[in-house]
Amino acid sequence: MVYPTIPLAQSIIELCKAKNLTNVVISPGSRNAPLTIGFTNDPFFTCYSIADERCAAFFGMGLAQQTNIPTLLVCTSGSALLNYYPAVAEAFYSQIPLIVLSADRPLNKIDIGDGQTIRQQNVYQNHILYSANLTEEASSTNDHLINEAIHTAITQQGPVHINAPFEEPLYQTTEKLSVNPIIEEFVLPQFPIVDYNYYSQQWNTATKKLIVVGSLPPHTLTEEVIQTLTADGSTLFLAETISNIQGPGVINAIDRLVIPMSEEDLQYFQPDILLTFGGMVVSKKIKQILRQYSPKQHWHVDRLRHYDTYDCLTDRIYTDALSFLTQLTANTVSVESDYNTWANAIMHSRNVKHSQLLKDAIFSDFTVLNYLITQLPKNSQLQVSNSAVIRYVQLLDVDPSIDVFCNRGTSGIDGCTSTALGASIGSGKPTVLLTGDISFFYDSNALWNAYVPHDFKIILINNGGGGIFRTLPGHQENEVFNTYFETTHQHTAQHLAAMYDWAYFQADTAEALSTQAQDFFNQSQKPAILEVNTPTYLNDEVFKKYYRNL
Repeated sequence: MVYPTIPLAQSIIELCKAKNLTNVVISPGSRNAPLTIGFTNDPFFTCYSIADERCAAFFGMGLAQQTNIPTLLVCTSGSALLNYYPAVAEAFYSQIPLIVLSADRPLNKIDIGDGQTIRQQNVYQNHILYSANLTEEASSTNDHLINEAIHTAITQQGPVHINAPFEEPLYQTTEKLSVNPIIEEFVLPQFPIVDYNYYSQQWNTATKKLIVVGSLPPHTLTEEVIQTLTADGSTLFLAETISNIQGPGVINAIDRLVIPMSEEDLQYFQPDILLTFGGMVVSKKIKQILRQYSPKQHWHVDRLRHYDTYDCLTDRIYTDALSFLTQLTANTVSVESDYNTWANAIMHSRNVKHSQLLKDAIFSDFTVLNYLITQLPKNSQLQVSNSAVIRYVQLLDVDPSIDVFCNRGTSGIDGCTSTALGASIGSGKPTVLLTGDISFFYDSNALWNAYVPHDFKIILINNGGGGIFRTLPGHQENEVFNTYFETTHQHTAQHLAAMYDWAYFQADTAEALSTQAQDFFNQSQKPAILEVNTPTYLNDEVFKKYYRNL
């Protein structure tokens, strides 16, 4: 076995190994050479080399999203770790475990005008769960800080930062370890005891209970719990597509239900109890409605964080959703109410109109996505980029066998492709990324990746700019809007696909799409891109007409 000679690097690597952290994403550099030498020479670790640090961090986050085990991100000193920041912020708000290992210059080299030095200590202070600022020598203090950082990432599900200063020479190796780091056991945090009798009593007396679920990993709830909740006439269950919760009594297309509601409907929709769990919610409208028509009680269930999204949070319940709902449903009775049937009757009417409106609509973003969603392979994974695409997907019916994910922590477009690539490797499932053009081109370095599975596929909806801005109030057709809001462009993915040796398919009509989609999904020799060009100036009209007539 080959080790770096620097004891601090040895300690970091041995502690990561002791904690069974196997996935390491390394961005090439010199100052991080001791860590790179150690990780790559130990077969215990699976190492990935990704040059662009922003892509590397989102790729690592995709791995962690699927494995639920912290990914190690290793970078050199200077601006390298600043390029991790978008992924660090996303991981912070999406509760995904990451461990940033940044190599640094010794402290006496900072702020003296030396090359590739910045103030690296606590650089992520607003979006990090723990910062371990190490000293140059291996020590019990450093061991404790490293242990604490790893434990925090695991138990609190989020990003941590370990900053390690290394002095030259950096590339020397040895065949013997010179350290025996202290391995500490972590203690799970203690949470307040949940008073299930109280919550059951409250639940049994309310005639209008609304459940709203944001993003969740697949299989968070059992079918039995879902069926019990939706069988109660006083309970209405709304779950976003990225909650991965479906069922006969569950309403997934939330905006389809609530956006066309009348004032009278909204008043009746106002719940007595709002129960929420899961991560961020895409639907802007449901947030607006529940802030205006506030429930008497709002309970949020989560082991770690409780955001007051609707400005009415009354109860922070510290446990996981399955445990809480299993206990709750074991002690509740069905309450006589037409709350559930009222909403589902409205939804049934909306669904009929939805199908007809899409059938009659012209070739556009909405109709293209509606068609392609039905063509996705069963038992695959769907990754969705932010902006317009995720809002369309929220209105469409995804097969229950397909797992759906989207970076909704910060809702940025910056690393959607990189995340999807990491997730495809982390899950081992055939993965399709649905993305818009601006998101795709913004993260085009994601294709500069030697680990892309042959069954990885990208569906690129190219409408020539940031089409979502056309749907917003106040949009005016002029040069300022086209340049500074919509970001009008004429780019295609064809040359990128050729450069990185991806299969490329293109369509700009419904007929071409049908043929190209079949060939695209049958492609198995190399990763593939299906680029669908839609009319820039008509997509927003289709979207607005949909809601006007729903």
